[in-house]
Amino acid sequence: MSWFRCPETRPWASMRLFCLPHAGGSAVFYRPWAKAVSPAVEVQAVQYPGRADRMADAFVTDAHQLARLIAGAMAPLMDRPAALFGHSMGAVLAYEVARLLQERGTPPVHLFASGARPPHDRDDDRVAERDDDGVVEAMVKLGGTDAEVLRDPELRELVLPYVRNDFALIEAYEHRDGTRLAVPVTAIIGDADPHVTEAQAKGWGAVTDGRFALTVLPGDHFYLTPQQPRVIAEVQRTLEVPA
Repeated sequence: MSWFRCPETRPWASMRLFCLPHAGGSAVFYRPWAKAVSPAVEVQAVQYPGRADRMADAFVTDAHQLARLIAGAMAPLMDRPAALFGHSMGAVLAYEVARLLQERGTPPVHLFASGARPPHDRDDDRVAERDDDGVVEAMVKLGGTDAEVLRDPELRELVLPYVRNDFALIEAYEHRDGTRLAVPVTAIIGDADPHVTEAQAKGWGAVTDGRFALTVLPGDHFYLTPQQPRVIAEVQRTLEVPA
């Protein structure tokens, strides 16, 4: 099963944007981006195993292993410049993928880290260890469409295992010394995100020798849903692609 979902194949596109979902998320989260982004960009959304059309695939329980699998799957698609966009858990995974790609001589042109603390500043909260109601409560607090799904008992039974796996994966993640990024990084957060403050988001500047920028938009942890046009405009401006 492929690791990527491409809502609209664009053989003429000058660049690919690989999008990594949040904990409990799937590739469908980025489906609207394909229509909204410049024709010069092809969106490739990562589909983690154990959910949606990969429900039968075994979970990956280690963030470093998951990053290696994603980076390996990207290899055939690196015939064009590539940028990475990750939200929340996806931002940390995108960072690890960027390190691996750089090591292999095919660094991304840019890393966008959305709604996340930097890799060396982890949250002490342990959602994965809570009971089912506790996991649901954490999802509802963060917001997003996944929280609504968890209100349906039947869907909840399907969704909770991979939500719990994702929380366990990111909560067990530890930053390791190694390749230092030379890739430019942009951190983007919502001004009312309970998960990451502006001061914490600035810490992303410490992970790269490339240039760093921070963008703060109105909204909570899932600011990028209502602010989609502004997020995409920021990505396009940064990547210097026509709107």
